[in-house]
Amino acid sequence: MTALNAELRAFYASLQKEIPAEARQLMERAGQELADSGQADRSLAVGDPAPRFRLPSATGATVALDDLLAQGPVVLTFYRGAWCPYCNIALRSLQRHHSDIAARGARLVAVSPQIPDESLTLSEKHGLVFDVLSDIGSDTAKQYGIAFDLPDYLADLYDEIGFDLQRVNHGHRRTLPLPATYVIDRAGTIRWAFVDTDYTTRAEPADILAALDTLG
Repeated sequence: MTALNAELRAFYASLQKEIPAEARQLMERAGQELADSGQADRSLAVGDPAPRFRLPSATGATVALDDLLAQGPVVLTFYRGAWCPYCNIALRSLQRHHSDIAARGARLVAVSPQIPDESLTLSEKHGLVFDVLSDIGSDTAKQYGIAFDLPDYLADLYDEIGFDLQRVNHGHRRTLPLPATYVIDRAGTIRWAFVDTDYTTRAEPADILAALDTLG
């Protein structure tokens, strides 16, 4: 197991001791149902054209995929939100590898369904230097085939825990993206893809860099 996912698995193991058994069972049930749904297999894959988007950034600017591609390849990563500790670990790992991504002429962009204020807080907290965009309603995630709805019992559990997705996702308390990362070439074609229904698993930065190296 490589670096980021080793860190994620260690965090998962430590966190299990703090989660009540009933809550763990609900989370595991939802995870299995999502895996069985085949959602990941229906998402966009290598060779597909990347759907275009225009999304607000944490700082209030509008970022368009076409504008990014005019400058070079794009690494597009989807995450659930600042409330998700696994997302925070993954984003910090990407931040550590940002200079390596930029050295390959690529632009890193992270997208979640949370409101810009939440994204700004996340960016400031972790000192992120890449664009963090808001996909409220998950319309962009839907185009990539990675948006899904939490079952009611898990959405209710998240409310009890205090994640407050109703607020941070501006009224969309159930819709989230699968963990997904795409390497998109300048022509707008997906050249590498990572999609998983397991939110505790993420694309390894080393694999992203290797994919960028194949673009020439």
